[in-house]
Amino acid sequence: MELISQQANKNPNTLTQSTPPSSSRYENQKRRDWNTFCQYLRNHRPPLSLPSCSGAHVLEFLRYLDQFGKTKVHHQNCAFFGLPNPPAPCPCPLRQAWGSLDALIGRLRAAYEENGGPPEANPFGSRAVRLFLREVRDFQSKARGVSYEKKRKRVNRLKMQTQPPLQLQQQQEQQPQQGQSMMANYSGATV
Repeated sequence: MELISQQANKNPNTLTQSTPPSSSRYENQKRRDWNTFCQYLRNHRPPLSLPSCSGAHVLEFLRYLDQFGKTKVHHQNCAFFGLPNPPAPCPCPLRQAWGSLDALIGRLRAAYEENGGPPEANPFGSRAVRLFLREVRDFQSKARGVSYEKKRKRVNRLKMQTQPPLQLQQQQEQQPQQGQSMMANYSGATV
């Protein structure tokens, strides 16, 4: 009888019920990114400890990752600068895409705090890193002819249909005005 119960415990079908659910794709990627960054710090010359890591070291890490990029980013003197779909190959380098870098920094920022780092000393949230990401976004947007503008939120159609027509009209009239003031704030102009 013991042999049967031991074999039942070895049955893979029964094990799936007792094992905890696997981590999400995001959590797995965050763990891999964190391990990669920690490995980078260990391989750094001289080796760096996490508390001594600064925004400058994060930028160094991002530049190191650039060599593994798969996104064509045209130089300003390239004939295809600003074209989203160039008609022929060119010698411009492959780089990490801005969206990939932005997502990576977000995951590493969360992982830093989850691994005991104080939020106020988080090197992934430093001003230098934010400025670097903004510069990469702006340059890649120009070089690739791709806009990285934030997408507008869609209004729920059911909500719009249940509102009285006068309220709906006022709401639609206000939306362009709000968009214009946001663009004015973005460009640095005062409203």
